[in-house]
Amino acid sequence: GEVLVEVKATGICHTDEFTLSGADPEGIFPAILGHEGAGIVVDVGKGVTSVRKGDHVIPLYTPECRQCPSCLSRKTNLCTAIRATQGKGLMPDGTSRFSVGGEK
Repeated sequence: GEVLVEVKATGICHTDEFTLSGADPEGIFPAILGHEGAGIVVDVGKGVTSVRKGDHVIPLYTPECRQCPSCLSRKTNLCTAIRATQGKGLMPDGTSRFSVGGEK
């Protein structure tokens, strides 16, 4: 399942600045910068049991498929399955969860 989080605060790091500069070969605009955030759970999808509406959370920078060798390893949480779509703001299936003015 998925979780909808209202981001209340985020940090901007050197990677964000690099992307914003236009020098990042993987940077795609428009971009939503800031991957070190904190927020409040607004809604939870089917099957989600680890958080509830109103919980304060720190979202992971990198989603986890929980199936690739990296996700199954105890040495890293940097999922290799999502790498191809990560810098594009897309989910592994190519869909987006971002919108502005109701338009994706």
